Amino acid sequence: MAEAFAYLHQKGKPTIMTDLKVNKPNPFLALKDVTIYNRGEDIKNIINVLEAGSPVLITEFYNNGSVLLNGLQEHLTRTLPNTSFKEQRAFRAVYHKLSNLIIVEIENHKIVAKKAPVIGWLKKLYPETSDFLLTLPQVQGLNSAWQWYINGISIPGLRNKIHPYYGTYFPTRFEHLELFDNWLKRYGGPKKTAVDVGVGSGVLALQMIKHGFQKVFATDTNPNAIIGLAEMMRDTKLSRKIELDFGSLFGKWKNKTELIVFNPPWLAETRDSNNLDEAIYYNDPLFSNFFEAAKEMLLPDGKLVLIFSNLAEITGFSKLNPIEREIAVGGRFQLEKCYTKNVKKASNKTTRDSHYRKTEEVQLWVLTHVK
Repeated sequence: MAEAFAYLHQKGKPTIMTDLKVNKPNPFLALKDVTIYNRGEDIKNIINVLEAGSPVLITEFYNNGSVLLNGLQEHLTRTLPNTSFKEQRAFRAVYHKLSNLIIVEIENHKIVAKKAPVIGWLKKLYPETSDFLLTLPQVQGLNSAWQWYINGISIPGLRNKIHPYYGTYFPTRFEHLELFDNWLKRYGGPKKTAVDVGVGSGVLALQMIKHGFQKVFATDTNPNAIIGLAEMMRDTKLSRKIELDFGSLFGKWKNKTELIVFNPPWLAETRDSNNLDEAIYYNDPLFSNFFEAAKEMLLPDGKLVLIFSNLAEITGFSKLNPIEREIAVGGRFQLEKCYTKNVKKASNKTTRDSHYRKTEEVQLWVLTHVK
């Protein structure tokens, strides 16, 4: 187990929680039958090996892995439809399956292939194992995550950068954060406590602290989020203002609060959802469980704020979002206001789902108890 110490604060006294295991790619040992791909070999033959379900090892140059991935992408583009939203998801599922048969070797916490990046996660997450194998997409993910972690990410409205821990959701676009920040500027209610359900990299909690909330209780079902935020806060002032708990919905928090904030996944999960989509796909009972629990947790004059999107509606996944359903038939909460903001045009560097950006909007729903 990698070091996974989550520092929680109870009535101002720090305690330490040592039973959290970090989510990380599972390492595996040498394979008996494996095909080696080196520069100059026929990529078509290598792709046939992958499609037969056999692994391929990158040993010469690290960049050979990218060359092979590009060849695989081109091959799938020629052979699979990739236009509609559902076709794109099916395309990505096949690509995910085949690309994860491409293997990279690690020795002494370093990638064996030449000219490979130095990835600090290999030592930080695997202190007990120095020599092992990972798939190329896993290594690429670790490398990207290490760059974000080391260099940090600037968030509009926050003074300091965030440094997201491996495997923790962090925002890559900011329209919904701008909506929330503007709402917090106008918020005139009490600021004694708030609850951030699904804290992720901590951005919403940090926004609330910036706007004067005395205490934010934050929960998450992802241990990496709790571990990463505990590491970030350490013994700073933030550690006295943000209390962390590894748990679903409201975790161990029992005291009623004046503000509950929830930025849930934006699409309902389907049979072919995979782990790469966990940040945006929710299971069927999530919202009903959340609203039931929030009813008990919210003070009589409190506010319930949910950040959502019309993505499910414009892509044909749903005709009615779960927040509208709760307002219509739940009988627990009523709508005070829904603020919306159009999503900015997608980067010219990507065409993935870009046509949906024309009609996509983020939403900030403010609900109160039904009187």
